[in-house]
Amino acid sequence: MSDGEQPEKKTPEPSGVDLARVALRAAKEQARARGDAAQQKKQARRGGLRSGARADGRDPQPLGSAINRLITERGWETPAAVGGVMGRWPQIVGDDLANHCVPQRYDENERVLTVQCDSTAWATQLRLMAPQLVARLNEDLGHGTVRLIKVLGPGGPARRFGPLRAPGSTGPGDTYG
Repeated sequence: MSDGEQPEKKTPEPSGVDLARVALRAAKEQARARGDAAQQKKQARRGGLRSGARADGRDPQPLGSAINRLITERGWETPAAVGGVMGRWPQIVGDDLANHCVPQRYDENERVLTVQCDSTAWATQLRLMAPQLVARLNEDLGHGTVRLIKVLGPGGPARRFGPLRAPGSTGPGDTYG
């Protein structure tokens, strides 16, 4: 590698669960295609499209099944499941912890759930409980969905530059060291 080249970032190979999801999705698409072809043959024998009392592919679908099909087709199972966890966070971690710690985001590539706490004491408590919480989340969502919980403490007050600050000062720590 010369000085101007940068190493290419490799995407992780799909694991067993991901491979199974891909294979299931492909099998469903093939079955759907075979079913559609058979339906078209049947309609051609009957003389084209007809409306009738029996259910067929033109009938309206229930919203829940349409959404589930969309999620499956697009491969959104994991983000949808994690979004469900964020919606029922108090039932998973308990009311005390849920009142002080809120899930912020989920990084699907890194499989990291980021949680913001309102005090350092609650952040410390959540860090101590993180391994049990990861196990509980993976129990609900599937093995390996959450690899790590990143705990953020409370944000500090905004830096104020007043008349008693030296230019370039980073705060009170400057005076002591």
